[in-house]
Amino acid sequence: MKIRNLKHHVNWENAWKEMRQERMKKPKVSYDDEFFKKSAKDFSERIKLNNYEFGRKTTEILDEVIDDNFEVLEIGTGPGTLTIPLAKKVKKITGIEFAERNIKNLKSNLKEQNLSNVEIVNKKWEKIEDNEIKEKLDLVICSHFLWQIKDVDSLLKRMENASKRYCSIIQPCGRDETVKEIFEKISNQSYTGQFEPDADYFAYVILREWGRLVNVKYFDYTFERNMEEQVRNIASFIGRFYEVDAVLEKRIKNYLLEVSEDGIYREENQAAVLWWQPEK
Repeated sequence: MKIRNLKHHVNWENAWKEMRQERMKKPKVSYDDEFFKKSAKDFSERIKLNNYEFGRKTTEILDEVIDDNFEVLEIGTGPGTLTIPLAKKVKKITGIEFAERNIKNLKSNLKEQNLSNVEIVNKKWEKIEDNEIKEKLDLVICSHFLWQIKDVDSLLKRMENASKRYCSIIQPCGRDETVKEIFEKISNQSYTGQFEPDADYFAYVILREWGRLVNVKYFDYTFERNMEEQVRNIASFIGRFYEVDAVLEKRIKNYLLEVSEDGIYREENQAAVLWWQPEK
């Protein structure tokens, strides 16, 4: 793999380590024993709104490089946010997914869509041997997965190792205003990006230092949740800093009652799609 030897290097490693430690904390939630099971189900159902809008719009952007003969490796499928729309456009997807809850929901969603061209590999990405995938795929892609990885540099190298044509990363940009406002009310401190999902700029900096020409496009998407789903969504972020017990759950719910007229909470956001060609 060809990488430029530059005299000056952007020190992104420390920022990545500190930001990742904050974002990867497991939420402390005690008001509902089935919180995590319900949250996984929430996400699986939510991505179906607007015909898999997030994954569909990603696929529409990538249409200029993919075709129906492509074999794809997707790192971290989740319940199929991207997998479902992408599977309708390509020959085959090999999906790497470790979480059993996600696999269960993904299989259900694939069956619902009558899709049979997705092979699910129940492993952590780090456990996949490089020689198993070297230059075997037309596209290697990961969506909303970067914060799961300790070493972004290594992820990008391994993605390029596996691809013979293209690599791609998709990341949401920014966080919904509601969770920021609730955090400030509960913590009595200013919101300074504690929940931001943005990680694409780390990948962009690394790839440009390597000399890659990175294509970037953005799209808008919308999620809708009912009251209970929105409480769980908020708790999944707040719980990284404060235990969400029955008392705090009630405070969150009371705030949400003030900001909704119809009981439906709409999150409007944007996402970035990056894609590039590896240099061998």
